[in-house]
Amino acid sequence: MRKIIMVLMATVVASQPALAAEIGRIKRSVGMAAIERGKEKVPTAPGVQLQSGDVLVTGKDGQISLTFIDDTRFAVGPNSRVALTRYDYDRTRQTGTFETSVNRGSLAVVSGQIAKSGKDAMKVRTPTSLLGVRGTRFIVEVGK
Repeated sequence: MRKIIMVLMATVVASQPALAAEIGRIKRSVGMAAIERGKEKVPTAPGVQLQSGDVLVTGKDGQISLTFIDDTRFAVGPNSRVALTRYDYDRTRQTGTFETSVNRGSLAVVSGQIAKSGKDAMKVRTPTSLLGVRGTRFIVEVGK
Protein backbone atom coordinates (compact mmCIF):
# COMPACT_ATOMS: atom_id res chain seq x y z
CA MET A 1 0.00 0.00 0.00
CA ARG A 2 2.81 2.40 0.88
CA LYS A 3 4.47 1.79 -2.51
CA ILE A 4 1.21 2.53 -4.33
CA ILE A 5 0.79 5.84 -2.47
CA MET A 6 4.38 6.85 -3.23
CA VAL A 7 3.94 5.99 -6.92
CA LEU A 8 0.68 7.97 -7.06
CA MET A 9 2.31 10.98 -5.37
CA ALA A 10 5.25 10.86 -7.78
CA THR A 11 2.84 10.70 -10.73
CA VAL A 12 0.87 13.70 -9.48
CA VAL A 13 4.03 15.76 -8.90
CA ALA A 14 5.45 14.82 -12.30
CA SER A 15 2.22 15.79 -14.06
CA GLN A 16 2.15 19.29 -12.54
CA PRO A 17 3.45 22.03 -14.84
CA ALA A 18 6.69 23.59 -13.70
CA LEU A 19 6.22 26.97 -12.11
CA ALA A 20 7.67 29.71 -14.27
CA ALA A 21 10.18 31.98 -12.62
CA GLU A 22 9.04 35.43 -11.54
CA ILE A 23 10.81 38.18 -13.47
CA GLY A 24 8.98 41.17 -11.99
CA ARG A 25 5.70 42.49 -10.60
CA ILE A 26 2.95 44.91 -11.51
CA LYS A 27 3.19 48.04 -9.36
CA ARG A 28 0.19 49.93 -10.70
CA SER A 29 -2.54 49.31 -13.25
CA VAL A 30 -5.19 51.73 -14.52
CA GLY A 31 -8.05 51.27 -17.00
CA MET A 32 -8.20 48.37 -19.43
CA ALA A 33 -5.02 46.34 -19.01
CA ALA A 34 -4.21 42.65 -19.18
CA ILE A 35 -1.37 40.18 -19.41
CA GLU A 36 -1.55 37.60 -22.18
CA ARG A 37 0.20 34.47 -20.93
CA GLY A 38 -0.04 31.80 -23.60
CA LYS A 39 -3.76 31.39 -24.23
CA GLU A 40 -4.71 32.92 -20.86
CA LYS A 41 -5.61 36.53 -20.09
CA VAL A 42 -4.41 37.47 -16.62
CA PRO A 43 -5.90 40.63 -15.07
CA THR A 44 -3.37 43.22 -13.95
CA ALA A 45 -3.27 44.38 -10.35
CA PRO A 46 -0.52 45.49 -7.97
CA GLY A 47 1.58 42.50 -6.94
CA VAL A 48 0.76 40.26 -9.94
CA GLN A 49 3.91 38.37 -10.93
CA LEU A 50 5.31 38.59 -14.45
CA GLN A 51 6.93 35.78 -16.42
CA SER A 52 9.20 35.71 -19.43
CA GLY A 53 7.00 35.52 -22.53
CA ASP A 54 4.15 37.60 -21.08
CA VAL A 55 2.54 40.18 -23.35
CA LEU A 56 1.28 43.41 -21.75
CA VAL A 57 -1.81 44.85 -23.44
CA THR A 58 -3.54 48.15 -22.65
CA GLY A 59 -6.69 49.75 -24.02
CA LYS A 60 -7.31 53.42 -24.80
CA ASP A 61 -7.52 54.27 -21.06
CA GLY A 62 -5.01 51.67 -19.85
CA GLN A 63 -1.59 52.05 -18.22
CA ILE A 64 0.69 49.59 -16.43
CA SER A 65 3.72 50.30 -14.24
CA LEU A 66 6.03 47.42 -13.39
CA THR A 67 9.37 46.66 -11.79
CA PHE A 68 11.66 43.77 -12.72
CA ILE A 69 13.92 41.82 -10.36
CA ASP A 70 17.03 43.61 -11.72
CA ASP A 71 15.41 47.00 -10.86
CA THR A 72 14.42 47.83 -14.44
CA ARG A 73 11.18 49.82 -14.47
CA PHE A 74 8.58 50.02 -17.24
CA ALA A 75 5.60 52.30 -17.76
CA VAL A 76 3.33 50.99 -20.53
CA GLY A 77 1.07 53.66 -22.03
CA PRO A 78 -2.44 53.50 -23.53
CA ASN A 79 -3.20 51.39 -26.63
CA SER A 80 0.00 49.40 -26.23
CA ARG A 81 1.15 45.86 -26.87
CA VAL A 82 4.53 45.03 -25.30
CA ALA A 83 6.01 41.52 -25.28
CA LEU A 84 8.49 40.47 -22.59
CA THR A 85 10.19 38.22 -25.11
CA ARG A 86 13.18 37.05 -23.08
CA TYR A 87 14.35 37.67 -19.54
CA ASP A 88 17.23 35.84 -17.86
CA TYR A 89 18.90 37.32 -14.79
CA ASP A 90 21.60 36.01 -12.46
CA ARG A 91 21.16 37.89 -9.17
CA THR A 92 24.56 36.75 -7.86
CA ARG A 93 26.57 38.11 -10.78
CA GLN A 94 24.02 40.83 -11.67
CA THR A 95 24.14 39.88 -15.34
CA GLY A 96 21.58 38.69 -17.82
CA THR A 97 19.65 39.15 -21.04
CA PHE A 98 16.46 41.14 -21.52
CA GLU A 99 14.60 41.45 -24.81
CA THR A 100 11.33 43.34 -25.20
CA SER A 101 9.19 43.96 -28.28
CA VAL A 102 6.98 47.03 -28.57
CA ASN A 103 4.45 46.19 -31.26
CA ARG A 104 2.31 49.32 -30.74
CA GLY A 105 1.87 52.13 -28.23
CA SER A 106 4.43 53.54 -25.84
CA LEU A 107 6.93 52.26 -23.33
CA ALA A 108 8.97 54.36 -20.89
CA VAL A 109 12.01 52.57 -19.44
CA VAL A 110 14.45 53.14 -16.60
CA SER A 111 17.03 50.43 -17.09
CA GLY A 112 18.37 48.28 -14.25
CA GLN A 113 21.30 45.93 -13.71
CA ILE A 114 20.90 43.87 -16.88
CA ALA A 115 21.45 46.87 -19.18
CA LYS A 116 24.59 47.78 -17.24
CA SER A 117 26.00 44.24 -17.41
CA GLY A 118 26.93 44.11 -21.09
CA LYS A 119 26.83 45.81 -24.46
CA ASP A 120 23.96 43.76 -25.92
CA ALA A 121 22.35 42.58 -22.69
CA MET A 122 19.12 44.60 -23.10
CA LYS A 123 17.32 45.11 -26.40
CA VAL A 124 14.03 46.73 -27.33
CA ARG A 125 12.55 45.77 -30.69
CA THR A 126 9.92 47.67 -32.65
CA PRO A 127 8.42 46.69 -36.01
CA THR A 128 11.10 48.80 -37.74
CA SER A 129 14.10 49.01 -35.42
CA LEU A 130 16.25 47.45 -32.69
CA LEU A 131 17.50 49.53 -29.76
CA GLY A 132 20.46 48.37 -27.68
CA VAL A 133 20.23 49.74 -24.14
CA ARG A 134 23.09 50.58 -21.78
CA GLY A 135 22.10 52.06 -18.44
CA THR A 136 19.72 54.84 -19.35
CA ARG A 137 16.16 56.22 -19.41
CA PHE A 138 14.18 56.39 -22.62
CA ILE A 139 10.73 56.28 -24.23
CA VAL A 140 9.74 54.21 -27.25
CA GLU A 141 6.60 55.08 -29.24
CA VAL A 142 5.25 52.91 -32.02
CA GLY A 143 2.37 54.10 -34.23
CA LYS A 144 -0.42 51.90 -35.55
